[in-house]
Amino acid sequence: KGKAKGQKGKKITLKIAKNSIRISFDGGRRLDLSKMGITTFPKCILKLADVDELDLSRNMLKNIPSSIEKFQKLRWLDLHSNQLEELPKAIGTLQNLFYLNICNNKLTTKNLPEELNLLRNLRILNLGLNCLDSIPTSLGALKELNEIGLFDNALTTIPNSVKELPKLKKLNAKRNPFPDSTEQEEHADSVKRTEMLYLVQDKDLCSSCLKMCQDERDKLNKLKNVTPRPSKKPSFPLLLTPNSTAKDNQEEWRLR
Repeated sequence: KGKAKGQKGKKITLKIAKNSIRISFDGGRRLDLSKMGITTFPKCILKLADVDELDLSRNMLKNIPSSIEKFQKLRWLDLHSNQLEELPKAIGTLQNLFYLNICNNKLTTKNLPEELNLLRNLRILNLGLNCLDSIPTSLGALKELNEIGLFDNALTTIPNSVKELPKLKKLNAKRNPFPDSTEQEEHADSVKRTEMLYLVQDKDLCSSCLKMCQDERDKLNKLKNVTPRPSKKPSFPLLLTPNSTAKDNQEEWRLR
């Protein structure tokens, strides 16, 4: 009766789970069981498998059962900051999933199920802060991925199939032991895309647009070639008080 047998964690009842359902910003039903001291996956929540979002983050879970496949409506799954060493193959059945956060666990490359590549609607995948020494090339099948987190692992390279995903906008691979700092910097910001970029030839522009573009280009060239010279003190007709730190020669100040 003296010593406790071990840490059992908080027992989640169906009543507690029902009271933990929230409405997300887009109107979905979110079951939020984060920071509850849970050590084992609560079976009672299988009766609430019609929720759109499931948050089990910041607990002490060591595994997720295959019964997770019952959550077929799930779009958002957060398992970050647990003690997970593996994921069930059944996670690949969650075809509606667009967000999966399994950051800050104990996952190894060996225990990443190949079925992850079946999550064809996945937009955001966070694998940071784990024990991954490589990334499966099969993740290149996730053509809808916009963001992927690979930071704080043991990666020495990232497969091209992942780096060249067609819709990838953000890839965070900081603090991995890449062979040299140049490659690490490249991987940390390997995806650089602009929101809008228009490239057209002169022949594709109408005469008025072409003239306007040429005029603007001429102005820029003149500014590059002109040596700054003193000018009259600028006035500030629309300001009550001029910026006290501004220099008299604003053009010179900007060029510097």
